[in-house]
Amino acid sequence: MTSETPEQPAIPPLPAEPPAAPAPAKKPLTPIAAGLIGLAVGAGLVGGIWAITANSGPSDPSTFTLKGSFELTDSVTPDGNGGCRGRLDSGYDDIAEGTSVTVYGASGDVVATGGLGKSSEDLGTCTFKVSVPDVPTGEKFYKVEVSHRGTLQLTAKEAENGEFAGSLG
Repeated sequence: MTSETPEQPAIPPLPAEPPAAPAPAKKPLTPIAAGLIGLAVGAGLVGGIWAITANSGPSDPSTFTLKGSFELTDSVTPDGNGGCRGRLDSGYDDIAEGTSVTVYGASGDVVATGGLGKSSEDLGTCTFKVSVPDVPTGEKFYKVEVSHRGTLQLTAKEAENGEFAGSLG
């Protein structure tokens, strides 16, 4: 009888390095640490937004109020309210407080309207305050008309600086 030896299972080779120890469990953040991290992230966001917007500055206003004065130098009469106006039979009867003031842009389009303001008389001249709000910026020049009496042209700088001065009579 031949004796056969049973086949033995193969032994796996040993690993070159021992297995790593399991990582220790992470500790949760304390409330103070979480607060400090949140504060740092929030400050970074606010600082970043500030840096982006700091140089942009406020934008130029898109409108301005055209200011100045208008004088009637002929046929002036008291208006009964402490001011003055054009005398009724003079051809200047359309010149009084509230008379229309029209502002045109460089292309000739109406860009704003208003009216003659408070008036005062001095030595036969009736002077009206002019204040037309909401005139859009960006025109090369403006033309201003009181009633239907023709236009006076101003540069954009003159108009924006309140340098309108017109007269009639």
